[in-house]
Amino acid sequence: MERGAVAGLHNAEPYRVSLTDIFEGPMDLLVHLIRKNEISITDIPIAMVTEQYLQYLEWLEAMNVEYAAEFVVMASSLAQIKSRMLLPLHAEEGDEEDDPRQEIVRPLLEYLKLKSAAAQLSERPLLGEDTFTRGVKPGDLVPPGDEEVIKIGLFELIDAFQKILAGLPDEARIEFTTDTISVQERISQIADQLEIKGSLTFFELFADQPRRSEIIVTFLATLEMVKLSLIRIVQHVNSGIIRIFYM
Repeated sequence: MERGAVAGLHNAEPYRVSLTDIFEGPMDLLVHLIRKNEISITDIPIAMVTEQYLQYLEWLEAMNVEYAAEFVVMASSLAQIKSRMLLPLHAEEGDEEDDPRQEIVRPLLEYLKLKSAAAQLSERPLLGEDTFTRGVKPGDLVPPGDEEVIKIGLFELIDAFQKILAGLPDEARIEFTTDTISVQERISQIADQLEIKGSLTFFELFADQPRRSEIIVTFLATLEMVKLSLIRIVQHVNSGIIRIFYM
């Protein structure tokens, strides 16, 4: 968590990105944490997941990113379940009805079912869908012969940016000067690069030795471009490379 770096950014660049109506919601963050930690959805280590969930919200807030109130509601629910897990059970050990985690497991399972059904429906041809617009097909995203790609979400993107920040030297500090780039300027730069190349890998967004300020501004610019439907972000299935395409 780069608190000092982000604090400096807030003072110099009071730019806020809102996640309302874009990216995922609190359920998607839980699913991401479950998959990331390779844990069973029916046996969630609630203390660990709650801590990591709050870390993501803290990181978004520190990065000056606004998120929906539903994230805070979910955080409160997780904290309540965590507290109840510390209380002794009044029924037999292992009784499903007395396991507080079921309050989150059941909605999660239902959510995954709905999301799977929605994904299947989105793949079906719709009457008149090609009348006015041309949809993006999987084959349009990569040249023929390249490996399969999948669309990634906000939380995978956060993980990637955190790795970039973690790779910087500890002694590195943000030094804001009059030539510090703004989010709007960074959006223009990325758009120009995509106009020329068509697509960029995630690491091509950064200079050889980027400053923390540049990384943070790039993160905010990327979110804004997704919100404006300017770019599409995917990940190569086999190599794990994240690639950005102009829409």
